[in-house]
Amino acid sequence: MEKNAKKIKGAINRDVVVFAFFLLLSFLWYLNSLGKESEADIRRPVKFINVPRGRVISNEAPARVNLSLKGPGYSILKLKYPGKRTPVTIDLAKTTYKRVPESKALDYYVLTAGLTKTFTVQLRSGCDVTSVKPDTLFISFVKDNAK
Repeated sequence: MEKNAKKIKGAINRDVVVFAFFLLLSFLWYLNSLGKESEADIRRPVKFINVPRGRVISNEAPARVNLSLKGPGYSILKLKYPGKRTPVTIDLAKTTYKRVPESKALDYYVLTAGLTKTFTVQLRSGCDVTSVKPDTLFISFVKDNAK
């Protein structure tokens, strides 16, 4: 009985060593892959600044955008880290927004294709933003009654 216990204990120790070896090998492979160029998508909240005087953005404004990124794996991993969810900012004083045709309300739209460079600078990560989804953001202004 004692011999069987030693055999089982030796087999378990051998399995642990083999598992640890392959775990280390896969970790080294993962680190190597992070140094290469890769692509990924992340979601970021949207924040609008410099709203026209006397107006407020209604609650119907888009809350998030999907950014397609291209860059080193390390940089993308930093952006995907759950604690780092800083919003991307859209400055309405510097962004061209157009009125929705045939709309009686204060409805406007912003084409996000022109914001990729701005978002790349804001992320400060070494990654390039290749595209933004949705391709059009619709915003509605309401009169600010507080003023």
